[in-house]
Amino acid sequence: MKTITAIKTQNRRRGSERVGIYLDGSFAFSIERDMVVKRGLCLEQTLSDSEVKELALTEISGKCYNAAIRLLSYRPRSEAEIRTRLSQRFDREIIEGVILRLREGQMVDDTAFALYWIEEREYFSPRGKRLLKVELTRKGIDSEVIDEVLDGIDDNEYAYRAAQKKGRSLIKEDCETFKRKLGSFLIRRGFGYETVNSTSERLWQESR
Repeated sequence: MKTITAIKTQNRRRGSERVGIYLDGSFAFSIERDMVVKRGLCLEQTLSDSEVKELALTEISGKCYNAAIRLLSYRPRSEAEIRTRLSQRFDREIIEGVILRLREGQMVDDTAFALYWIEEREYFSPRGKRLLKVELTRKGIDSEVIDEVLDGIDDNEYAYRAAQKKGRSLIKEDCETFKRKLGSFLIRRGFGYETVNSTSERLWQESR
């Protein structure tokens, strides 16, 4: 058995307050003050070894959760991305508990992330389904989710939008050079040959 000999305020971050728990005169771990209230912890209270272990795990889980929230503050992320980053510091069991908590709080959703990724690409750098699928697969998105979110994409429209700026930069080229350079650009963006050829021809005609 261990006895709580001190409960000391540590710091305030993002509206929460952490406190240090001292057992038998030595620092043991820190937890959120809300957890102190919830568990009814107080000075001179005795804790069993299992209770100490549980509270310590709660502290580690809290750190893991806060780390995940920091990752999500920069941009949306897939579950796989979060797992990979957190695995550098935390055990798998702790991470899975945090992932579940994030799901319940609707802070992670791989379908929503995939749609976000496609929208970002569409706005800043349109690319074909083939390349989008590769990128989403690398982000750890399930293949069924990828197929679902890519279903409504029109590669011809995306290719046209992707190629407009590039086409303007090739306005002085002859037909063969125009189509070759524009075609290479579109292939690198993940578009198929049929789409590349039709888009190159369309922009060539529009540039005359």
